[in-house]
This record gives sequence, C-alpha cells and structure tokens, in this order.
Amino acid sequence: MARALRVEFENAVYHVTARGNEGKAIYRDTRDRERFLETLEEAVYRFGMIVHAYCLMPNHFHLLIQTPRANLSDAAGWLQTTYSIRFNRRHRRSGHLYQGRFKAHLVEEDAYARVLLKYIHLNPVRPRDKRKPVPPERKRELTNYRWSTHRAYAGFGKTGPPEWVCMDWLSYFGRTRRVAQIEYRRQIDMMFGEVLASPWKDLRGGLVLGGKSLWNKVCRLVADSEGEEEIHWHRRANAEETKRRIDSLVEQESDRRIVIWLRVRLGGERMTVVAKDYHYSDGSGVHRVLQRLEEKAKHDRSLARRLNKLIKEMSTVKS
Repeated sequence: MARALRVEFENAVYHVTARGNEGKAIYRDTRDRERFLETLEEAVYRFGMIVHAYCLMPNHFHLLIQTPRANLSDAAGWLQTTYSIRFNRRHRRSGHLYQGRFKAHLVEEDAYARVLLKYIHLNPVRPRDKRKPVPPERKRELTNYRWSTHRAYAGFGKTGPPEWVCMDWLSYFGRTRRVAQIEYRRQIDMMFGEVLASPWKDLRGGLVLGGKSLWNKVCRLVADSEGEEEIHWHRRANAEETKRRIDSLVEQESDRRIVIWLRVRLGGERMTVVAKDYHYSDGSGVHRVLQRLEEKAKHDRSLARRLNKLIKEMSTVKS
C-alpha cells in the first residue's frame, strides 16, 4: 500500500493528528500527557516547528503547526516515534502505539485558522454522535480542560500558555490580547447548544483545506515529484475534484434528464447506481434517458449548447 503523501514547503501550515493503535489510549495518566507535551516542546526547538494549538484526547491528538523549514515529516515523525519509545519504556510494553503514520492536512491559515481553533478546542466536549449539538452543561468541563490550548486562547489561568506555544492566531479574534480573548470566549460560548459544522467538508483531494490558490500550489508541487504516493494521490484527488464539480453543477440544474446525463457521462457514475436514485428498476431505464437526450441534442441547438457548456466546465479536471 502506498504511504500517505506529504507536501512540504516553507511556512506551510498543517493540521496533524494520530490515533492509538486499535483505538487504544495513547495517554494513561497525567504523567503521560505531560511527557507528550515535553516531547512536543523538544520538537519545537529541534526542528524550528511553530505550534499554534494542540488538543490531547485519550486515544489521539490534534496539532495545528507551521514548518518554516519545510520539514513536516522529520518533525512530526520524530515526535510520534520519540513519544512512542518513552511511553513503551514507562509502561514496560512493546509494539506499535499509533495506528500507522500521522495524518496531515495542509491549511490555508487566514481562511481556516479561527474555524479550526474552535473546532479542535471543542473536541473534549463534543458528543460522539456529530449530528448532535454540543451539550451546554459541559461548558465548565471545557473551561477546566488542561490538555489543550483552549485556556490560553480564552485567557483562563494565571500562568498563561507555555512559552513554546505561538499565540499569533489570537489576532484573528481582535486587535489586542484582551479584546481577542473576550471575542474568542464569546464565539466558543455560542457553539454550545449547536451542531458543529465539520471543516473537513471543504477538504480538497483529501489533503488541502483552503482555496484555489493553495490547491493549485499543491498540485504543482506534486506534479514535480515522482513516486507511487503521488500517483495514487493524483488519482484520488482528481476523482474527488470531479465529484465536487459534478455535485455543484447538479445543484444548479433543474432538468432531471440533464442531471442524469451529468452524473453518468461526465461524472462516471454507474447507471445501476443512478437508476436507484430515480426509481428505475435497473440501468436500462437510465440508458434510455441518455439515448433520447443525446438524440434530441443532435437537432436541438439550444440543448446542444447546454451540454457542450457543461462539458467545457468539466474539461479543466484532469483525468
């Protein structure tokens, strides 16, 4: 199996996460959590990594980091390996602590910093069923949660954040520290009693959380590299981008025949799958719709122009 693709460049921002093997805990007690943060601090100084936020959960962690030296794999890999060794020694165990390598998503800082900070900091109080609202009665629990940067952003506590945590992203909430902390707390409070929208719904190609500019930069960097990981990512990313485009066009189209044509001819969906959505007994019903539509387009210039326009809109997605 191909390894996960890593796209690295100077000052790139990432959301990094790793889960315990078989879903098991990666911290058994307070000392384990302290040891992980000590190891994270070492990584900051060893690799020049910038930590904007973190949240430690029983069986996984979240980091929002920046790599001025373009060394994500070295930095996050060292963190994961070093903590695993220390955990195993302390608990006299052997074997894998994590479920494979860490996962990393490239993040467009200005567009997603506020969203990700709040989403990650709310992890300790979010319900397991993500379709349910965050319980209002868990506000105090979040206020007292020690194992994330939430208290630092909210201005709780007398000691402040560790000196190795970068608090620059507080500026997204206000011009001064005090104003920003008040606004951050207000926005967090508003999310209790609400169902949280996942930021990952905007993820491009399973790798990029950002706009077209960052997406294009990543695609150029990947195009210049070689290897099995890049080939697999290109295929997956192209398929995801095609689906994204098709879904967008389908939402704007009222003609059911053209919607079916979009999904099958341009989206590559199987006729049997589309047939179920439109209550046909099998794919032959969808095939007849396509035949009639395409036959009509040979004589109906207006329809032909509509179909050609859709083809052109999809032509920028590489196959």
